Order: sequence, then structure tokens, then C-alpha cells
Amino acid sequence: MHVIVMGCGRVGVSVASKLAAEGNSVAIIDRDTTSFRSLPADFSGRTVKGVGFDLDTLKEAGIETADAFIAVSSGDNSNIISARVAREKFKIKIVIARIYDPRRAEVYARLGIPTIASVAWSTQQILGLMHPQTPVALWHDANDSINVTAIQPDPSWIGKSLGQIESMIGARTVCVQRNGQNILASSELLIQDGDQLAIAHSSLDQTSVDALRTRSRTSK
Repeated sequence: MHVIVMGCGRVGVSVASKLAAEGNSVAIIDRDTTSFRSLPADFSGRTVKGVGFDLDTLKEAGIETADAFIAVSSGDNSNIISARVAREKFKIKIVIARIYDPRRAEVYARLGIPTIASVAWSTQQILGLMHPQTPVALWHDANDSINVTAIQPDPSWIGKSLGQIESMIGARTVCVQRNGQNILASSELLIQDGDQLAIAHSSLDQTSVDALRTRSRTSK
């Protein structure tokens, strides 16, 4: 597989290095050649000076035979434009872009370009730690039709099995975080105090979480 990584910052270096170590053909693009010094000494890929939306730069990086394009520069605009050029002009099947602005991330996810919105994710994680009762979004698909959310169990769930809870609330449990460890969900697993559940569902907010908890109490 030939992969092009745009942006030789910390994320770009890490991604490019790991892909190259796996035996993939890798080219990494950055306008600042000094950034290439951060690559490990045994990096086997190519380094290309330029910007990821310049056609000559992309061709030098091997875009015409690339299988994947990953845009992780420090600029949202550069990442968005480069990702669209890779997807729309060169028909690259795997295109991923890091976007800091969560509003833009939602738009491009709906256009079929998977995005990593680090600001939104970090904010959700911090608020989740500040307010344990607040659901934390872990993952959703591009159309927001399937979501995975971390929630704290209602006290009435303690001692019950996941199978019992799932039948009461109409949602599926993906895994349980317990004492810093993740446990793959099984219908026989009993919920303990302090657990956090990763729930797969169609849509979930605080109102529907409260409704699920209420439903579980009335379904005893």
C-alpha cells in the first residue's frame, strides 16, 4: 500500500513512521524541510517539500498510485482542500483529515471524508471527567445514525446483568470500563458500582439517558 501523509508534525511523524515500519510505501509532505528531522533515522519513506493541495507536489509524492491520503497538518483549510483534491481529483479511496473546527468536521464527515476532530473529542472527554453523569460521545458514523456513548449506570442497575439492562433500555452495550480496564460486554456480566458503559444506539443525549434510567426503574 502506498500512503501519503501531509504534515510532518507530531501526529504526521507518528503515523508515517508506523505505516513505514509495517512495510507500507510512505511519502510525507511538508512545506518546512526542517520538520523532516523529527522522522526516525530508520524511516524508509520519501520526504517531499511542498503543500498537499499543489498538484506537482502530490504527483511527486506518488498520488497517482496512492491507496490512501492522510492530512494532518496544523491548518484546517490546508487539510480540507488537500483531502478534497485527493478524493475528488485523484479518486483516492481512503482519505482522512484532521480538523480542529468541529463544525467543519461534521460537514466533511457528511461528504464522505472521515475526520478526526481533536478539539471536539478533547472537550467531550474533559467535560465527561468533570461531570461523570454526563454522557460522553465516543464515536459516530458519518450520518450520525449510529453512535457509541459512554454513560454512568443508574444506581438501580448495580448488581444486574448487562443482558437484563439491555432488554430494559433497548440499547446494546459494547464494553464496560472497570477500574481502568475495558471489558468486552457479555450478557452475563454483572454491573458494579463505578463502572462506565459504552452504549451503542441511534441517538442519545442527557434527556434520553435519563429516560433510559427511568425506563429501567419502571421495568423491574
